[in-house]
Amino acid sequence: MSSKWNHAKKFLTAEYLLHTILVRVQPTLYQPCHQTKISSLAQWLPGQRICQVEVQIRNGALSPMNQLLLCLRFYATDCTQLTAADFSGVSDTTANRIIHRVTAAIASLFRQFIYFPRTEAEIQQTQRDFYVIARFPKVIGAVDCTHTKIRSPGGDHAEYYRNRKSFMSISCQGICNANLEFTDVVARWPGSTHDQTIFDNSLQRARFENNEYGDSILLCGSAYASKKYLMTPLANPARPEEILYNESQIRSRNPIERIFGVWKRRFPILALGINTRLDNALPIIIGTAVLYNILKRGGDPLPPDDNELQLPVPWDALIDQGRIDNPLIPNEHGHGADPYR
Repeated sequence: MSSKWNHAKKFLTAEYLLHTILVRVQPTLYQPCHQTKISSLAQWLPGQRICQVEVQIRNGALSPMNQLLLCLRFYATDCTQLTAADFSGVSDTTANRIIHRVTAAIASLFRQFIYFPRTEAEIQQTQRDFYVIARFPKVIGAVDCTHTKIRSPGGDHAEYYRNRKSFMSISCQGICNANLEFTDVVARWPGSTHDQTIFDNSLQRARFENNEYGDSILLCGSAYASKKYLMTPLANPARPEEILYNESQIRSRNPIERIFGVWKRRFPILALGINTRLDNALPIIIGTAVLYNILKRGGDPLPPDDNELQLPVPWDALIDQGRIDNPLIPNEHGHGADPYR
């Protein structure tokens, strides 16, 4: 019995959890010196009381691995905290403490895994990746907002969180690259806030105004005001070059629409609703964005599409999703004329 238990404890480690269950690290992407390759949860979740794995059967304490898995189950299912607690054999109160403690630790890794291109080489590579999509030059990111459903925060200002679709939400601004990785996330504004207001008060807007990214540009929808670094679609394109611009712009900003869908499919709690207090909901949004980038860079396969979403859609929606070929716009298979030749 002792030998079997010692053999089992080899798998109850942070290394096994992080590399096999959570990240599935590929050797070609991560080297031993990288921060994602660690030997303990004390390093991966800094400053928390979650440290070395110790199996404590006598007092029924959860190991750090099981605490993390409880939190991940809460993110990845539509279950309540009580259901997650029952599944892990702890009380609802204990599950609540575990979820929010682990969430805060994961969210603290935001700057390590979600960041804009930092060097000239990284900026140029990002621009090349976007250019391949539909020949739109100088693009460093695509920006948009999505709603994350929450329960009513209560109080005198609760109605500020009711969005145009009549449910309570946090309006989350995301910026992504062409590889479907978040490069910036802002999650603190009530659901009734306009997209432009969120961008105008963001750090990235100040950096673009200070010309920190040179001649790089962001692509966005018609909800935003056009600026020299913020390219919106034309309202009424008539000439061929205007139509060409619009279709290239729409296809090139498609990654931000896709990443929101993938993010919410991987962590259904974002789509179904975060049933916690507002001050606990915001770290959950950031924490899931951090985990999303970790999994994406680790080569984890994208979650399958929901069958309910496989429905006929209008032609303009197909263009917005990049699923309709246009003779003027080269698609991912190289078809179509090259407007830059």
